[in-house]
Amino acid sequence: MMGLEGSGRAYREVGVKGGHHQLSHHLGDEEKIASLRTINHYHMEQFAYFLDKMKNTEDGDGSLLDHSLIVYGSGISDGNSHSHSDLPVLIAGRASGNVTPGRHIRYEKDTPMSNLFLNTLEYVGCPTQNLGDSNGKLNYLTSLA
Repeated sequence: MMGLEGSGRAYREVGVKGGHHQLSHHLGDEEKIASLRTINHYHMEQFAYFLDKMKNTEDGDGSLLDHSLIVYGSGISDGNSHSHSDLPVLIAGRASGNVTPGRHIRYEKDTPMSNLFLNTLEYVGCPTQNLGDSNGKLNYLTSLA
């Protein structure tokens, strides 16, 4: 987590005076949207740095990234409208061979995010039948081999 979702933290390190949450309620204001884009870009740079560190950290027969599964995303796809559909989610790592990276997968409309968490719990040794509003594990997240 980059910070509290409702935080008013300014991003002075990238020249943004406002907080992510406040800017996400932009009401179409192009200046606020540009500031939000700058913050999101900064977050992605930080995430890439984190993944690079994990990729370059040896861990047994691979890297720390090979043996990890990181979920990066948001619980809201559009902060301006508080939309909870079409959530942007990125999965990084191979989960010790359980996940095939380098793919873009689009799931059916209204697929619960908690379905993803059923998969991740299984990969860390805590198989669970249901969680929150889940209705099954995600297909094709696992290796196609």
